[in-house]
Amino acid sequence: MSVEVRAHRLGATLRVHARPGAGRTLAVGEHAGALKLAVAAPPEKGQANREVLRYLAKALGAPRMDLELLAGESARDKVILCRQLSAAQLGARITGLLANKEK
Repeated sequence: MSVEVRAHRLGATLRVHARPGAGRTLAVGEHAGALKLAVAAPPEKGQANREVLRYLAKALGAPRMDLELLAGESARDKVILCRQLSAAQLGARITGLLANKEK
């Protein structure tokens, strides 16, 4: 199974499964078609959501302002919009991110 990336009229979307309260933020694999992230922030007052977006911007090499939480504000399962990236570009960056995790 792989991480599901979809085309969107403004770029591409990515599903994320977040586990808040971890020691540090990192990609830990795939969960039911979503990118599984350990998140070093508590699920309080949007802290974990901000950390997810900060981490993804850095990991994907995208400006933070190009990422937006579309769904899942108070849930572990989230949908992130990545503007300015096609589904193919985003998919390739996610594949690279997960490949680097395994090293």
